[in-house]
Amino acid sequence: MGPVLCLVSAVCFGALGIFGKLAFEAGVSPAALLLIRFGLAAVVMAAFLAIRREKRKIKTPGRLLAAALTLGALGYAAQASLYFAALHRMDASLLSLVFYLYPLLVTVTAVVLGRDRLTPGRVAALLAASAGVLLVLLGAGGVPIDPIGVILAFASAVTYTVYILCSDRVVRRMPPLLLTTLVLTGAAAALGIRSLIGGGVDLRFGAEGWLWLGCIVVVSTVLPIMAFFAGLRRTGPSTAAILSTFEPVVTTALAAMLLHESLTAIQSAGGLLVLSSVVILQLRSGRDGKTSISSALDSQSKYRVGNAVGR
Repeated sequence: MGPVLCLVSAVCFGALGIFGKLAFEAGVSPAALLLIRFGLAAVVMAAFLAIRREKRKIKTPGRLLAAALTLGALGYAAQASLYFAALHRMDASLLSLVFYLYPLLVTVTAVVLGRDRLTPGRVAALLAASAGVLLVLLGAGGVPIDPIGVILAFASAVTYTVYILCSDRVVRRMPPLLLTTLVLTGAAAALGIRSLIGGGVDLRFGAEGWLWLGCIVVVSTVLPIMAFFAGLRRTGPSTAAILSTFEPVVTTALAAMLLHESLTAIQSAGGLLVLSSVVILQLRSGRDGKTSISSALDSQSKYRVGNAVGR
């Protein structure tokens, strides 16, 4: 069941961009989508934690609780805002491939900071991902690509990279479901404050908009988080992270079926190169199994919203 649960998580996260596009078409603004998604997901996760804590008390220092809330408010909220701003301007399939550069960015940044070392496997992953991104962006086949959308997508991946690197120590010292709940709460609080300063969000959309928002909260936030953690306990972090690379494949397939999006043959080849680079990284991490940043890479799927989450 472990691999099945991890794949279920990847499928659900992969549908995030599709639900987001459908919500936009139903009149939901990016600001409303973000606030409602994080707010409702935080409530559901908090309720689940309250039930679990009746059986097992969780003692966590206040400093760690504050750090987790800050990660959500400053890191996750910013990453998700950039992601959905990009989604508002570009195809979900293309966005998923550009955003999925973040595992490679984590590794490269860790090497530059001296927190990890450069190996032949990581060099191969870097070359594969670089070539893949070039093919994705240059192989449009005459289909216009929104440059601002691409910049926002890349900025989302960069922000997520910083978030992962900063959360490394917190990840290893706090129960994952509690951490996820606090991160969601911090993000919801930050987005709520931003909404109040900006004059509120427009909730004047119909039942269809609420339907897609419900799918985002339940199907592409709460359910995949639960499924991932359940699968992680059964498979181990490296296997779970590798199986999570199925996510952009799901996004691309659903975008083609439901949104009539399409990638050219060259872009598809580039996407395969990007995904292969992620698999190479995770395989190498699984063999090394010793650096703290490998632990951060293995835990990257926990915080997707979004897809996140990618995401």
